[in-house]
Amino acid sequence: MELAKNISHKVQRQAFSILIDRFLANLDKTENRTATYLKLVDQAEKFWGKDGARKESLDKVRAAFKDPDNRWVKFLNKVIDETDPHVAKMMMLNLGYEAFFRGTKMIRANREKYGCNIPWLILFDPTSACNMHCAGCWSGTYGPKHNLSFEDMDKIVTQGKELGVYLYMMTGGEPLVRKKDILKLAEKHNDVEFSIYTNSTLIDEDFCKEVVRLGNLTFQLSIEGTPETNDARRGLGHYDAVMNAMDLLKKYGIVYGTSICYTRNNIEAVTDPKFIEFIAEKGARFGFFFHYMPVGNNAVPELMPTVEQRKKMVDQIRFLRSVKCDLGFFPMDFQNDGEAVGGCIAGGRNYFHINSSGDAEPCVFVHFSNTNIHTHSILEMLQSPLFMEYHKGQPFNKNHLRPCPMLENPALLRDMVERSEAHGTNEESEESVEHLCAKCDDYAKEWAPVADDIWAGQKHYKKAYENYAKKDEKPLNIVAFKHKPRQHHFKHKRA
Repeated sequence: MELAKNISHKVQRQAFSILIDRFLANLDKTENRTATYLKLVDQAEKFWGKDGARKESLDKVRAAFKDPDNRWVKFLNKVIDETDPHVAKMMMLNLGYEAFFRGTKMIRANREKYGCNIPWLILFDPTSACNMHCAGCWSGTYGPKHNLSFEDMDKIVTQGKELGVYLYMMTGGEPLVRKKDILKLAEKHNDVEFSIYTNSTLIDEDFCKEVVRLGNLTFQLSIEGTPETNDARRGLGHYDAVMNAMDLLKKYGIVYGTSICYTRNNIEAVTDPKFIEFIAEKGARFGFFFHYMPVGNNAVPELMPTVEQRKKMVDQIRFLRSVKCDLGFFPMDFQNDGEAVGGCIAGGRNYFHINSSGDAEPCVFVHFSNTNIHTHSILEMLQSPLFMEYHKGQPFNKNHLRPCPMLENPALLRDMVERSEAHGTNEESEESVEHLCAKCDDYAKEWAPVADDIWAGQKHYKKAYENYAKKDEKPLNIVAFKHKPRQHHFKHKRA
């Protein structure tokens, strides 16, 4: 049975590979390109079958591909035209076929089979080491204390693929401190897509050549607006390093985007259309916007955006994605785009995080755990007590402008950590769940009525597939979690 599945997988991957080769060979012919887009949609519909996307949704995609003036089709064509052909092929094969088509189908089946969250992507930290010390960042203070071995990272990807996960993101610390092992991992697992959050300072010509050879790595570069707003938080000279990295990635045809933490001090600068136009001209084609989270004992809560600023942020990101804006850049707001993904995506619902010590955390911003890659499998991590609390509790708020159990619903995170008896994982300085959530209480109260007012004024549509726990659902083959915390960890109690 397993052999038959493997053969079927190879045949399907080869079929998509041939289709992509034909597509890339005829990029100068618009009619061939449109026809291939439509064939890819047809293949997706056949592959997903009756449990896939709604026919009306697929028909809208087909109509977009037939429209030469559609903003996002023009955007897609631009990305393909400027990307190295091998990089483009590997992205279409790994992110398109493996992750979106085959992986999605496997993940949905495994969610039913195991009765727990199965993510679409896994985020992990190759190292805690970082060559920068940005204001308010917890990871830059850890130092080079902890690293995932190559074997640890290989285990994460190998076991993740068995569940249907074909997208892996890396953060840190600075992931490229482990450049050699990352390239080795990308070569071994050349059927998955790796995406790296980086401060840009370690990207050079030789590295770019290796990335093109492998074809399955993309990047999110950290930048925060103008040279002044960026370097004020990240340090003198960082802005210039990002500019150099952007030029190199564009030169080699490597797909990249930006990772932008918006704070009270930089939010206007990083959402200014002139700034977006500038980074798009530099070659950035997408960007993740992250609300500043007051995580860790060295956090700076004063950097959290005001309620009024966040309200403007909601409007600005939607404007940048609208037909009124023609910039070649696709922005995503981690905190305000909750409706697109059904609320909180953490706890394995769509993603989870493994830190450089191997601890499985429900979210990169939630430093609590019951389990570790050195003692448990990926599936056991997803069935651990804290992750099951997430699974049972999602969505944490019916208003998806208030998705997070920490930032907007801090009482819920307190309860989940207490019930699961999760231990703290902050490597620099232990922070209790009470201390963390107390920094969010007033913010949550202030944002709630504003978010509810915005939500009430919008139209909302129920998704065909949401991935929430079913009533009385019990995980299959759940293990007993008597995980002993490392010596410096302690159990948190409510104050």
